[in-house]
Amino acid sequence: MNPNVTTVFRIPRMICLLLLLPVLLAAQKKNEAYKLFITRATSPIKIDGIIDEAAWKQAAVAKDFHMVLPMDTSAAKLRTEVRMLYDQQRIYILVENYTTGNGPYMVESLRRDFAFLKNDNFIFFMDPFEDQTNGFSFGANAAGAQWDGTMYEGGKVDLSWDNKWVSAVKNYPDKWVFEAAIPFKTIRYKKGITQWGINFSRNDLKTTEKSAWAPVPRQFPTASLAYTGTLQWDSAPPPAGPNISIIPYLLGGVNKNYETGGKAGWRHDAGLDAKIGITSSLNLDLTVNPDFSQVDVDKQVTNLDRFELFFPEKRQFFLENGDQFTNFGYSTIRPFFSRRIGLGVPILFGARLSGKLNKDWRLGLMNMQTDSKADIGLPAQNFTVAALQRRIFSRSNFGFIFINKESMNYHPDLEANKPLYSQYNRNMGLEYNLASSNNFWTGKALLLKSYSPDRRGDDMVHAANLQYTSRVWSIGWQHEYVGKNYNAEVGYVPRQGYIKIAPQATRLFFPVSGPVLSHGPQVTSTWYMDEHFTRTDNETVLNYGFVFRKRNTLNIWGTNTYVRLLQPFDPTNTGKDSLPIGSTNSWNTVGVDYVSKPQQLFTYAFSARYGGYYADGNRFMFNTELGYRFQPYVSIALSANYNDIKLGKPWGDNSFWLVGPRLDVTMTNTLFFTGFMQYNQQQKNINLNTRFQWRYRPASDLFIVYTDNYLPEPLYVRNRALVLKLVYWFNI
Repeated sequence: MNPNVTTVFRIPRMICLLLLLPVLLAAQKKNEAYKLFITRATSPIKIDGIIDEAAWKQAAVAKDFHMVLPMDTSAAKLRTEVRMLYDQQRIYILVENYTTGNGPYMVESLRRDFAFLKNDNFIFFMDPFEDQTNGFSFGANAAGAQWDGTMYEGGKVDLSWDNKWVSAVKNYPDKWVFEAAIPFKTIRYKKGITQWGINFSRNDLKTTEKSAWAPVPRQFPTASLAYTGTLQWDSAPPPAGPNISIIPYLLGGVNKNYETGGKAGWRHDAGLDAKIGITSSLNLDLTVNPDFSQVDVDKQVTNLDRFELFFPEKRQFFLENGDQFTNFGYSTIRPFFSRRIGLGVPILFGARLSGKLNKDWRLGLMNMQTDSKADIGLPAQNFTVAALQRRIFSRSNFGFIFINKESMNYHPDLEANKPLYSQYNRNMGLEYNLASSNNFWTGKALLLKSYSPDRRGDDMVHAANLQYTSRVWSIGWQHEYVGKNYNAEVGYVPRQGYIKIAPQATRLFFPVSGPVLSHGPQVTSTWYMDEHFTRTDNETVLNYGFVFRKRNTLNIWGTNTYVRLLQPFDPTNTGKDSLPIGSTNSWNTVGVDYVSKPQQLFTYAFSARYGGYYADGNRFMFNTELGYRFQPYVSIALSANYNDIKLGKPWGDNSFWLVGPRLDVTMTNTLFFTGFMQYNQQQKNINLNTRFQWRYRPASDLFIVYTDNYLPEPLYVRNRALVLKLVYWFNI
């Protein structure tokens, strides 16, 4: 390893600070005084939004909510009252959301897992282990659309989680009532614990008020588990009992490729998922011949980047309880990225064991087996991931990960003119995640090493960051080192052989009156260097932002960019020509971003930029998002992106349109239709995707998915597919 690089690992002050901060800032739970007592129901409860059961009249009430937005210095103006009960099988919650009575509620649609800030809604956050890191979230908007997810990293919600529970919303002239029943089998908790963390959050668009039962500083989401109150059980929660679910699917479909000709291909398939509760806090997921044909298509982008673009995972098996795997590292240093498994290659079977061993230890194990593809010489491959996490102090933790990709019985034919694949690729890593008791200090320290048969030396990663967030200040530092031979074949690390530093600072001001709620400057600077500390590229951004009391936002910014190319690069990504290695490019850019207030039926957002570009060129970009809703049943959206690039020969003038209209129809909160079209001028393709979904029972669905791809000039069909899929959830 280069002697200069070793100095990057000698960051004792940063590491010591990350380790010592939780000790220096250690304190008892912030909202420990907020307690809601939950008792056993004294009468049967019907989930209908009508408060006519005797049990509810005897339940303790959580009220006197605190305002979080616009400001966190007063009591909430809107009255909210919450009651909770339980019986041998379920937890019950009843919420009375009082309103001003002026006008109807504001919601996007009846589709589940809605955007929090764009709906009148009530959501609550449960921390069954009281570790202030992991938990569950449930709720609904004022029209009855459900929200559910698992919680991780102390305040983030994974909405891909989908499980069995029931709810109802009923509207009255002065309030709307949310009532729900959540089976103990649906959540994970430890036997014998009688105090759970809990908080309740309310969003009302007409008054622009966001509130919480246990107070939360405005700079943090109300999902922040550092600020939960306590749910006090009158006795230990009942055991969940046997918890086994079998989820089979049947699928039929047809597809045809019009470019290659030939007959239509018919498809019929079946598969099975299973969920087995090993304990009340540890779950085993199994899958055989999984299918993901109902998953939303990727939202396309105009690609003007030098490195691989990132597209998020949308397949549910990989998303549920997957934060231990997928969130290890940073956004551009991910040793595990599940989209490397099974995209374009059949998955034969897989298993995942995940959950809590106790309050301090968390475990994740996953194994997936893919099939071979003879036409491209791809062997069958096995993927194994193991993750272990240990909580320390109040909210911080140490994590370990091991990733192994193995080609099975692979003997490449060097004369077959087919791609070559590695025999194996392995990664091991350690990370420390800092979270102070009040969440003002957060950070991470990361160390990774890869093992590949054809790469030795310079195969490690070190990175760390530290962030301070108060009401008026946000100050951060991040640095990274990625060795030139670091290799994460099952990860997302688009760039190797660099050192990066990235400081940033934001200052907010709060006017006493007027339409502006807050405003202030932000400065960020990102510097990349090679392993000899020679600058290769950097970007400095100065932004001034405004947040208005109606929740519309405005940002005005300018940047200075410098790039010294380390690889040939076509600045239009059209294949015309490439700029040579070592060529230097620098330019300035100005831009503006605006997002309208969410209370309107018609919403819009736009961003624009103008400035220099590679090879002394110029680039103008305009992007807009338009939306109109006929609430709560129909939502129409249009996204459009335009790039105009002016360069010298051989590229000349280039313009690229990317247009995507979308239609969402939610006939009920169990019946949905989505139509999505994308025209990508750069890729010369038009994609049409429609999906019908009927949730005929909790967590059981019928899907009909139709997809077309067209060549725009001249217009003709490239390929076409239709799939029908039936899923049923059995509880044993």
